[in-house]
Amino acid sequence: MEADSINKQIGSRIRDLRKQIGLTQQELADRTELTKGYISQLENGIVAPSVITLLDLIECLGTTPSEFFREAQNEPVVFSEQGFFEKIDEGGNSIQWIVPTAQKNQMEPLLVKILPHQKLASVNPYEGEEFGYVISGRIRLHLGDRNFIVKAGESFYFKADTMHYIENTTANPAQFVWVSTPPSF
Repeated sequence: MEADSINKQIGSRIRDLRKQIGLTQQELADRTELTKGYISQLENGIVAPSVITLLDLIECLGTTPSEFFREAQNEPVVFSEQGFFEKIDEGGNSIQWIVPTAQKNQMEPLLVKILPHQKLASVNPYEGEEFGYVISGRIRLHLGDRNFIVKAGESFYFKADTMHYIENTTANPAQFVWVSTPPSF
């Protein structure tokens, strides 16, 4: 790859990051002790920064060198049932990872089918949050020493800083979407 092309890519990436965080060229120049003219030349690929200057810019733009130079990947956006990973627990309940690559993301969505009179394993407290939406049936959410009934069409949301688990105390199956952040399942 030619130097001009690399300079343009670096400049374009600097401009994109600067705009993402809402800085003007002058504000970025002030933070890096550079001139607005130099920032403009960098963003247009006219000049190449020294390694030290580039590292200062990357830090001021709130990223890391590895993030800055990571190529945008064509990651999947839509996932079909064929790509889901399913685990059947001891009670016959189905837990499906409906975004197969979720472990590397900030959220982990699951599709859970819990059979009548069954419960899922307890989840130990962790620093995170959980959200759920009941698609069909009714579940009981045990959150520490509190219990909540959540019916079809209702949702739940809580900080995961206490022991918790979900059970189905009815004679009918229940299905719900369960999302945790960060991924914990």
